[in-house]
Amino acid sequence: MLEIAFSLIKELHDNGFQAYIVGGFVRDYLLGIESNDIDITTNATPKEIKEIFSEDCLPNEDYGSVVVVKKGFQFELTTFRLEIDYYDNRHPIKVQYIDDLYQDLLRRDFVINTLCMNENKDIIDYLGGQSDLERKIVRTVGNAQEKLSQDSLRILRAIRFATMLDFSLDDDLVIAIKENKDSLYKLSFQRKKEELEKIFTSPNYRKGIKMLLDLGLDSCLEISNLNKVLDSSSSISLMGIWAILEVSEKYPFNKNELELIDNIKNALKFNNLDPYVLYEYGLYVNSVAGEIKGIDLKSITESYNSLVIKTRDDISIDSLTIMNLLHKEPGKYLKNIYDSLEKEILYKRLDNSEEVIKNYILRNFKVEGE
Repeated sequence: MLEIAFSLIKELHDNGFQAYIVGGFVRDYLLGIESNDIDITTNATPKEIKEIFSEDCLPNEDYGSVVVVKKGFQFELTTFRLEIDYYDNRHPIKVQYIDDLYQDLLRRDFVINTLCMNENKDIIDYLGGQSDLERKIVRTVGNAQEKLSQDSLRILRAIRFATMLDFSLDDDLVIAIKENKDSLYKLSFQRKKEELEKIFTSPNYRKGIKMLLDLGLDSCLEISNLNKVLDSSSSISLMGIWAILEVSEKYPFNKNELELIDNIKNALKFNNLDPYVLYEYGLYVNSVAGEIKGIDLKSITESYNSLVIKTRDDISIDSLTIMNLLHKEPGKYLKNIYDSLEKEILYKRLDNSEEVIKNYILRNFKVEGE
């Protein structure tokens, strides 16, 4: 992928423009972290980029960015620019294209994201990004107060980078976060969720959660119970963390996520090694509930695999046979029978064979006309 990026840079050079790989890829490259997210900065305007890569551009433009697809890989090409004033603590009012890489880097968020690489893999470091990497520090480009007041998302991005890289926050940045944290109330819940999930899925998520608590951001994010995540002695997956937390209903969970969270919350109330609980909620939900409780995953998996039945379809009798046996039309009684059969079979009080099940039904449920 890097070689493809260099080919794009060469093509821009051949057309008389400057171009460099910038930001997260260069940062991760210097840290020895594998990355497939390559952004390119150039003094070519979006119109000029589209003319050069006319057959490879996706039809979108966002604040001077053009997405170019080469050999199945996507690259975001962004024009050097100034961002003039901001509204809603998030978006620039006006973007002005410029011809100066240094000035472009000054409008970026954190110094570790200002590193550039040319086609020879030489590092361009105007602002001290390599020093910050060595010191393991997240520091804003310029005044921290100004940067966070421009864009409140930078608060969560700072914590995300510190979490994922196991870095510390610069002292001025810590002060600025505390003084600007109320701006998070205005940040969209979609962006909050995206950044929080990047923090929660990091192997170092406990550090990120502790920073959220120490900085007093939980109330501004409209989430509670973060301390309960830290109390768990085992590692917890993303959906487990969301199940522990109490969050605003404005967070944009999809239908599947809401169902999973609800099921995990319910499964937490029961013994996750119990056959019926394993059957009712399934392996994944019980595994996540087990993570939270500190139950060994191997024990849950072995218990689930040993279940006599895993779905209602595994029961050795069908509805038509039951109706014929009882001489009845379809009705609610079928659900009652299956509910009873599930528990009897799962707890091994009843053998899962058709004849044994028929006898059980005849003993415990009325035949029509009796």
